[in-house]
Amino acid sequence: MSEENDGIGAGTVLLSFLAGAAVGVGAALLLAPKSGEELRGDIKDLADDAVSKIKEYASDAQEKIRASYEDGKELVIEKKNIISSAIEAGKQAMEREREKQEQV
Repeated sequence: MSEENDGIGAGTVLLSFLAGAAVGVGAALLLAPKSGEELRGDIKDLADDAVSKIKEYASDAQEKIRASYEDGKELVIEKKNIISSAIEAGKQAMEREREKQEQV
């Protein structure tokens, strides 16, 4: 579960790539010999596609964050139970040793 992340995440790289592609396509549309109406329609379509993809990636990111949070929460509870058991065992062992010392 605990992977080291020494650089930029894959999601960030993908989002940056898509943003760059959108800018490139937008520039190509602006420089293409089309009528104003066609150009505005192409730009609107491009913007709509970009917005829908960004929403999709944001939704995916939320799901991954939610899943990671739940996994982390379960792990904390599990470790807390282990530590509580170890503390209780230590208390019992200390009590047994104290009773042995009192008998001597």
